[in-house]
Formats: sequence, structure tokens, C-alpha cells
Amino acid sequence: MTFVRTPAVARKPRIGLVAGGLGAYWTQFPDLLPQLERSAARVTERMREFDAEVIDVGFISDAQEGAAAAEKLRGADCDLIVGFLTTYMTATMLVPIAQRSGAPVLLINLQPTESMDHASFDTGAWLAYCGACPLPEMANAFERVGVPFRSVSGHLEDERAWQRIGRWIRASGVRSVLRNGRHGLMGHLYPGMYDVSTDLAMVPGNLGGHVEVLEFDDLRVRVEKVKDDEVAAKLAETREVFEIDGSVVEDDLAWAARVSVGLDRLVADFDLDSLAYYHRGLDAEIHERLGAGMILGSSLLTARSVPTCGEYELRTSLAMLIADRLGAGGSFTELQALNFRDAVVEMGHDGPGHLAISERRPLLRGLGVYHGKRGWGVSVEFDVGHGPVTLLGLGQTRDGRYKLVASEGKVVGGPLLEIGNTTSRVDFGCDPGEWTDAWSASGVAHHWALATGSLLPDLRALAGLTGLELVEVSA
Repeated sequence: MTFVRTPAVARKPRIGLVAGGLGAYWTQFPDLLPQLERSAARVTERMREFDAEVIDVGFISDAQEGAAAAEKLRGADCDLIVGFLTTYMTATMLVPIAQRSGAPVLLINLQPTESMDHASFDTGAWLAYCGACPLPEMANAFERVGVPFRSVSGHLEDERAWQRIGRWIRASGVRSVLRNGRHGLMGHLYPGMYDVSTDLAMVPGNLGGHVEVLEFDDLRVRVEKVKDDEVAAKLAETREVFEIDGSVVEDDLAWAARVSVGLDRLVADFDLDSLAYYHRGLDAEIHERLGAGMILGSSLLTARSVPTCGEYELRTSLAMLIADRLGAGGSFTELQALNFRDAVVEMGHDGPGHLAISERRPLLRGLGVYHGKRGWGVSVEFDVGHGPVTLLGLGQTRDGRYKLVASEGKVVGGPLLEIGNTTSRVDFGCDPGEWTDAWSASGVAHHWALATGSLLPDLRALAGLTGLELVEVSA
């Protein structure tokens, strides 16, 4: 089944684009400006291939035009400004853009081809390859005016350079979602879990965005209004997505489907980009039943790019959101056991998982008890797709600063628990015990996102745009 992103998830990064060169050259070398404008048009064309809104303010030739472009870009509320250095240009042309836009700036130096034709080139032809010349000047000026500097150098059709540019654009999209996102926190802290407790002011303080504090009654009133035909439709969707184990009790499955419909409404009504929840409950009362019935709906929401996790783990739902916006999924995960015979770390979680990155068709298993939690019902069982993976957690230091904590490994096949948990066997290329010690010492909490692919290059770009520290763990 293909999972469709919700409208709230469809926000695209807004990329401002300005190209420029030194206007004093135009009368001296009449063929130069038309050539540079063709290069700028090609950059605009390539930029529009990214999943982003591109705001092109044109070509600037002097400081006055740079100041005018700065005002246009400031009004456009961009998530990233890309300045294309087509040839030499002075720092006065770009510093106002960097200072006034309020957005991170990426400078790109993409010469027309891989190298010059030295035998035939005159000065005018050489100047079209001279975008590297002002880069040290820009770096020096940016440092002195207090603007972070980042750049990509290559040539117009250099796919390695475009991969790096795309990395910055993806990172700006994640930064935008964090700065503008709405994150639900419903219920209360799992008793005793100091590591997952979150100072709500620190979320906008570190990342931006808004935390919507929700009651389980916000879910209850929506579940109460769910109609039988909506339950039937959700059950049909569930049977399409999942393999249903014989241990599943039909009444429990129907209840999970009803809660799932209510969750869909909750997310839509509050325009949530992510959700973390927990409620203990007592004696099978309604709030306990709601909390125990959320695994199905939370997994379906996560697969549709609204990361939803249990145990009130707001920072992990944010890590899952980052991984998802990087196109890598991100499933709620903790340590389960170490396998020294096979040299793998077994990790996963009871409860919701990211169905879109499952290695196989996910299984729904019926459980008479959730270990360590009240209630009963259905739970999700699968392992993350085999191959390269990245673990991503959002740690917090003593002074309240957030940091990204990441480690790369590989999910491999082998025996898995059959207890209604998501479980993956991850090979980090080293002794499992040594890796576990290094990971635990990083400051990560006991939950994180398990995502597909190698994300460290993207996470380095995100750290560069957000100012978050990135801790890379390897044994």
C-alpha cells in the first residue's frame, strides 16, 4: 500500500535564488554577461527540480542591486538563500543579502564545464570560470559581520555538487518544518522516566515551532463520534496493510480501528506534524482503553509522515520527524538485547512503528498484556528494511541545549522475537557491547528513530543550518 502525505506535511522549503557578477566587466567583455546569464538560467532550471519553492530574484551586478535583492528576499521569508557566484563579485553585493534575509545563505560556485580550454581562452572566457575567486573574500567578510559561511563548488553539470546542494535544500526543509511545526503532546509522563521528560519551552527555544498540550479527553470526544461505517473503512485499510495474526481478537481490532479514526481527526483538527502520548489509566476505564488502542492508528499516521510515538517521548517524535522529512522514515526504537554470537544489536519497540520502511508486510499480533503498561489489544510486529540505516536521537544537555545524536549501521536478517514488537538486528561493524557503551555515553535518551539509509551527510547539513551539535557515534 502507498501511504499518502497529509496536507499538513506538504509544506515545501522556500529557496531564494540570486546570481551575480561584477558589472564593471560587462562593457569590457560584451560576450561575458550573456554567457553568465545562460549559466544562471541553467542553475534556476536545476534548482526547480528539487521539491522546493524557488524564488528567483534575478541577476545582480553591483552593491545597489544586491541591496534591492536583499529586500526582495527578506520579504519572501525564505528558508534558504542560494547565491550563485558566476564570476568575481565584491562582498558588498552579497553581505546585505546574508545580513537582511533572516535565512541561512549557501554560496555556489559552478563554472560552465569541468575545465577551461587554455589554448583558446581569452580574458573574457576565463572570467566565466572565475566564480571561485570571490569565495575566500565572501568567507572572510561573512566571518567579520557574523554570518555563518557555507559553499558548494563544482561545475554546472557536476552531479556531486548538485547532490551537496540538494543536501542543503533538504536540510532547509527540515529546519522549516521544525521552525513552523505543530507538535502534539498528549497525556502524561511515563512514571519515573526522567530521561524523556521535556521542558516545553526548550522545544521552541532550540528548534522553533509550537507544542500543543492535549488531554486524552481531546481524543475521547472524537472517538465517541466515530461512525460504524468509518470503522469499517479503517478495518478494510488495516487488512490491506497488515497481515493479521490468529491471536488478534476481532473486538480489539475494531476498537483499535475506532481509535485510529479518532486519531486522524485529532491530528487534522490540531494541524499536527507529530504526536507523542502516554496515559496509564486504571481498571480498564476509557482512558486506559484509549491508550492501549493507539498502536494501530499511530503506526498508520507515522507511515503517512505524521510521526506518532508512545511513552510521552516528544523529543523522539521530533527525531522521527527529522528522519521522515529526509525521506528515511524513522521508527520508534530502543535497545532490546545484544547478540554477541552474530555481532548485532537487537533494537525496536513495543507499540507503533513506521510501516512504510518495513522489510516485509507488517504483522498485527494480539496481546493479552502490554509489558510494563496497562491495557491489552493489538500490536505491530516487523523489522526495518534490510540494508544501511541511521539511528537518530535528540539529546538534551544539562543547560537545556538540544543535540542530534546519530550512528550508522546495517540491518541484517536473522531470527526475531515474535511478541508483537518491532525488532531489527543492526550490525555496526564492531563489538555490540562496545557500540552500546559508546551510544549510551552520547547523551541520547533511551528512545530514538531508526531510519533507512546513510543520513550523516544530511544531518551534518541540518546541524550547520540549525546550530545544533551533532554527535556521531561509532565504537
